[in-house]
Amino acid sequence: MTNMYIDDERCPRDSVSFDLITRSYTEATEWMSENGCPSYVSFDHDLGDKVPTGFDIAKWMVEQDLNSKGKFIPEDFIFNVHSANPVGSANIIGLLNNYLEKR
Repeated sequence: MTNMYIDDERCPRDSVSFDLITRSYTEATEWMSENGCPSYVSFDHDLGDKVPTGFDIAKWMVEQDLNSKGKFIPEDFIFNVHSANPVGSANIIGLLNNYLEKR
């Protein structure tokens, strides 16, 4: 079970022990392409100026799961959004909750 934290600036503050801290869309998606989807991901939305966001990572994960007929995102997958961006947070939560409910 791998726990991934995605944030361009902050370090984890909660009690979850993270195996991996990624700082960008590229770093997170390249790691997942090579190693598979983590069991737990904590998302930040804003990952810098004019770069893909945490929402883009969530969309990429859904696309990978659709392309693999539901074999990319683990059945026991859980996530958290720790972003200070309320709209971005809501977008990530809405996308993943809706997809995971219906897949």
